[in-house]
Amino acid sequence: MRFRRRKAKVAEAVTPAGDAEHTRLAQANAGEQPWRAWGPYLSERAWGTVREDYSEHGTAWDYFPHDDARSRTYRWNEDGMAGICDDRQTFSFALALWNGQDPILKERMFGLGGDGGNHGEDVKEYWWYEDSTPTHSWMRWRYHYPQSAFPYDDLVAVNAARGRDETEYELVDTGVFDDDRYWAVTVDYAKASPTDMCIVVNVANRGPDTATLDVLPTLWFRNTWSWGLPGRDQKPVLHGGDGRLVGEHWVLGQIVLQGEGDPTVLCCDNETNTQRLWGLPGRSEYPKDGINDHVVDGADTVNPDMTGTKGALHYRLTVPAGGEMWIRLRLTLTSPPPGDEAAPLLDLGRDFDKVIAARRTEADAYFTQLTPKGASREEAAVLRKAIAGLMWGKQFYHFDVEQWINGDPASLPPPPGRKHGRNSAWWHMNSFDVISMPDPWEYPWYAAWDLAFHCVSLARVDPEFAKQQVLLLLREWYMHPNGQIPAYEWAFGDVNPPVHAWAALRVFEIDGGRDYDFLARVMHKLLLNFTWWVNRKDINGNNVFEGGFLGLDNVGPFDRSAALPVAGVLEQSDGTGWMAMYALNLLDMAVRLAEHDRAYEDVATKFFEHFAYIAAAAYHQGLWDDEDSFFYDQLRLPDGSTVPLKVRSVVGLLPLAATTTLSSRTLGRLPELAARLRWFLTNKPAYADVLGARRLAGDGLKRRLLSMVGPDQIVRILARMLDEEEFLSQYGLRTLSRRHLDKPFSVELGGQEFTVGYEPAESTSGLFGGNSNWRGPIWMPTNYLLISALRDYAAFFGDDLVIEHPTRSGKKQTLTEVADDLSDRLISLFVPDAWGRRPMYGACELFQTHPDWKDLIVFPEYFHGDNGAGLGAWHQTGWTALVADLILTTRR
Repeated sequence: MRFRRRKAKVAEAVTPAGDAEHTRLAQANAGEQPWRAWGPYLSERAWGTVREDYSEHGTAWDYFPHDDARSRTYRWNEDGMAGICDDRQTFSFALALWNGQDPILKERMFGLGGDGGNHGEDVKEYWWYEDSTPTHSWMRWRYHYPQSAFPYDDLVAVNAARGRDETEYELVDTGVFDDDRYWAVTVDYAKASPTDMCIVVNVANRGPDTATLDVLPTLWFRNTWSWGLPGRDQKPVLHGGDGRLVGEHWVLGQIVLQGEGDPTVLCCDNETNTQRLWGLPGRSEYPKDGINDHVVDGADTVNPDMTGTKGALHYRLTVPAGGEMWIRLRLTLTSPPPGDEAAPLLDLGRDFDKVIAARRTEADAYFTQLTPKGASREEAAVLRKAIAGLMWGKQFYHFDVEQWINGDPASLPPPPGRKHGRNSAWWHMNSFDVISMPDPWEYPWYAAWDLAFHCVSLARVDPEFAKQQVLLLLREWYMHPNGQIPAYEWAFGDVNPPVHAWAALRVFEIDGGRDYDFLARVMHKLLLNFTWWVNRKDINGNNVFEGGFLGLDNVGPFDRSAALPVAGVLEQSDGTGWMAMYALNLLDMAVRLAEHDRAYEDVATKFFEHFAYIAAAAYHQGLWDDEDSFFYDQLRLPDGSTVPLKVRSVVGLLPLAATTTLSSRTLGRLPELAARLRWFLTNKPAYADVLGARRLAGDGLKRRLLSMVGPDQIVRILARMLDEEEFLSQYGLRTLSRRHLDKPFSVELGGQEFTVGYEPAESTSGLFGGNSNWRGPIWMPTNYLLISALRDYAAFFGDDLVIEHPTRSGKKQTLTEVADDLSDRLISLFVPDAWGRRPMYGACELFQTHPDWKDLIVFPEYFHGDNGAGLGAWHQTGWTALVADLILTTRR
């Protein structure tokens, strides 16, 4: 089919480099230009997720495995490699590759599910998020693709045979990268306008021989028409011809994908291949895997009329050894709905090159301005790539839980247990948003406390988006009517630590401390959530909290989210510490708002008193062990007796984070709060330890410390935390004291023995799925919170309080110096050491020494407690991007 050609109008690409990205952000925030409308919002894994699981027993990985993904239409979202889409995922664009050896096209990343990996689900590919500005005006993605057959079966078999006491079997271990026989594929994106994307695909043959690679830039529409929903059966269409694809959509309008040269246009339908999967006739003669079967097997499975809802431009590139080739592409929204005008000719020449060059230059200028002058060149690269990973971690997330529970009219009904099983109490939830994800492959769903940490680093580059993300989970279509914030997709009703208030304050401050409307909106909703915590997680009404696993998975001797092994209540030091911090966060919010609206002064008084009750209860109810100078969880049995669980873990350090300071200036402006504070200390002297510390600061203001950990306890607990034989590692703070290596904690309950030992790497038990480990490794979010707490204490004590750091070293340091040192240790995970090795890459020589690999940076989920090697999810687990904030703070 041929199209009448006309020149498309292109936005001016030339803007002063230093201001261009800030201008785009301002335009987006003001609603003048939708610069955030298109972005890397396409998931990297939609299979094996709860949304796509319609099984009887909730076995998501088995119900929708990787082998089905090429043939089976997704119900809720899409996935792909190097992908982009609009913020409603009307269309998706991604890259498909074929090395001529694999049994299938490489359309999505491969990995193992919870039962297939010896340490839980794990992706078995290597790709990197190299760059992205906040508006996605410039982005870069890179992937290393083996030239030999991808070892799918080998990865499955070897990992299945390995136990939890063995290391994971990774792609690099299979030998497929030997002799550099791989393709280095890079994709650059540059926006000429909010809906006009210039794309360059670079294919580099790193091998010693000439090789051929099939490259298939692919455009398709998300299937919204097959589910039998009233008024939603209208079907869009793609037409192919003349080296391009033209799409028509009643909401989106007309979209054109055009490639240079003379690619072969292939079209099929985004419909399930029911014949392949179940031996049943399907809705289309050319289903979703039609392009795959045509390229790989030569089958007649693409539409000869070149129409459908999924299409690709097929390039076959033969590249000499050490050589490279480029493909220019342009993806443009060319007319509004109904989009039935003649499709224009898109410029792939001089104007295209100007856009690419301008956006790259503007991105360099933007990050040069962002980077502190005190940062080294390597730290600047880490900062930039951490931000890139956060940007690429955004994902369109669609999930109507009620629809999922009840099923679609055109589909088989879900099993009856669906109405009483996973997430059934969250029927009100209806997600249709772009959300910052922990990891687009291993965690392609939001998690409440992950998102809170993401927002701190996001606020450094896009405060408006960060504020929107903080507010999102508090909105009516997320927060439960009872006030609970949804935890994560596998169990919305689980409990994540209450860090939303802390994150909101950090975002507020990073944004300049002026958006009081944002702060008020957050606080109104958090009042509901705080009340939920008090009503649901303080069973005995004694201001000591339970909470459950609280995101720390296997930190205790048994699963804290499951039924206890004996009758009683688990009273948690971290749960109580989190709630003391929560009360202080809400106090801080109320104080700031009360200076503009006195109605909040009553709220400030309420949270001041509630904090005092919680902080004091930790001591009165036995969580603090004075002999050990540490906080411990305890089991409170029905007869009132207690069993202390003396596991020396991060659980006992987190109460340090519950701290803030009130100045005489603040109390002078809020006389009711000041009067109540005086009354409280006079009439309730038992609370003086958590409210009583005062000092005169250098600015002449009197300050009062409100802290769950008093001045005496601070020194004692920091002696534990900064002990290299306990928590202090060369690369940050371990989550479990190393003393448990020789002295594991054991307790017998209900006839069973439960043990916690120091495990610096992956978990060796299946507790809570066995997919992560809080029994020794270094985790960025808890390190970050404790560093922030040290800075808060330093703001109160100044240089008057010095402590030994490390413990028994004889070296005295201020709290600011300690915080800086801990930050440096975490930053050092990512940068080359004196021998040119990045600690996070451990003993893998390919990543440490190969010139094509050693400067490619990932942001792992957590790190080995002794040697710093990266563990868990590798591809921008968003909270690890807090390293960006550490660099910006310590190097300014």
